[in-house]
Amino acid sequence: MIGLRRVGPDEFTTRLDAVLEIYIAAMDPPADQLPGRKTIMGNHALHPGFTCLFAERPDGTPVGLAYGFHGVPGQWWHDVVHRAIAERNGEGSARGWLGDALELAEIHVHPDHHGKGIGRALVMGMCAGRPERTAVLSTRDQPTAARHLYRSVGFVDLLTQFVFPGGYERYAILGAVLPLKGWARQGAAGSGSGPPSTAPSHSGG
Repeated sequence: MIGLRRVGPDEFTTRLDAVLEIYIAAMDPPADQLPGRKTIMGNHALHPGFTCLFAERPDGTPVGLAYGFHGVPGQWWHDVVHRAIAERNGEGSARGWLGDALELAEIHVHPDHHGKGIGRALVMGMCAGRPERTAVLSTRDQPTAARHLYRSVGFVDLLTQFVFPGGYERYAILGAVLPLKGWARQGAAGSGSGPPSTAPSHSGG
């Protein structure tokens, strides 16, 4: 049986090798990117409001993870995406989605454990009880199971076919109003189906 356990920045940092193992299994990144990715993940643990969930076997071996933090100006992803949304849809849209947002930086499940609801549990658990108005993330702009999952809990496209500076892969930037759609059935009030007061419900192309 797989259980979820919340960990803080200190334990997350000490277990970066285990985090990377799941990341590698899920994403199959080029080997030369791994040292930089490990550094980035370690730096993320220093961001405000950092939280992480491990999906673990009974023996404590992680088979999935998700982590995120409160987005603020000065963070690379936040600034790049804010600028892109503002250029496409106006500054008001960018502030509406990113002005008070939980930024979900990584959500991964080991391929051996796909199809068991772990990804959904991680997303819902990460967003449950958060004080932010919205949650935002980026995912490959492809018809993947992850993309379907995000849409099923209320995420909408903010940008599509987006290429990050220095990159080449095309990503979709997604946003959802908190609490997520469906959380009411799990004991929280509200469905989170409406947009932020200053942002459109769909601004992607």
